[in-house]
Amino acid sequence: MKKKTIKRIGFVILAGSIIAGSIATYMWFKPHRDVQATKAFAALKVNDLIQEFSADANAANAKYLSQDGNSKILVIEGRVSKVSENQIGETVIILKEEGAKAGVSCTFTLKTSPEIAGVKEGDTIHIKGAITAGNSYDADLDLYEHAVMVQCAIVK
Repeated sequence: MKKKTIKRIGFVILAGSIIAGSIATYMWFKPHRDVQATKAFAALKVNDLIQEFSADANAANAKYLSQDGNSKILVIEGRVSKVSENQIGETVIILKEEGAKAGVSCTFTLKTSPEIAGVKEGDTIHIKGAITAGNSYDADLDLYEHAVMVQCAIVK
């Protein structure tokens, strides 16, 4: 009787390990979404997006963000406020209108970063990317956070 119980427990553990390994392998090798090949959900000016999140963050989150990681693809038009580089060498552009307290932080991939060689502060450009967070205000720190877009590229 004990041998049968041990064999059953062993079989359940083996089956669970195989299933877990299969799921992990699938997730590891799952292809990334090609943001630039995907049709944009909307084209907006930077101030319009910022105002939507400032007016009603919950409604804007429901409209643009998704829990499954496939947030909406947007094309944002705005004035370049700052051009910098993050820790891994990707270019980051802040689109923010003059006098605005918040803007949109657009992170380019290493593949698309060379596209922006001629972009300078003050230029008005269109950027396509996946939005991952809306702008917010932290009253405790009196700090405005930019909306965040990733996998960006300039739209010509």
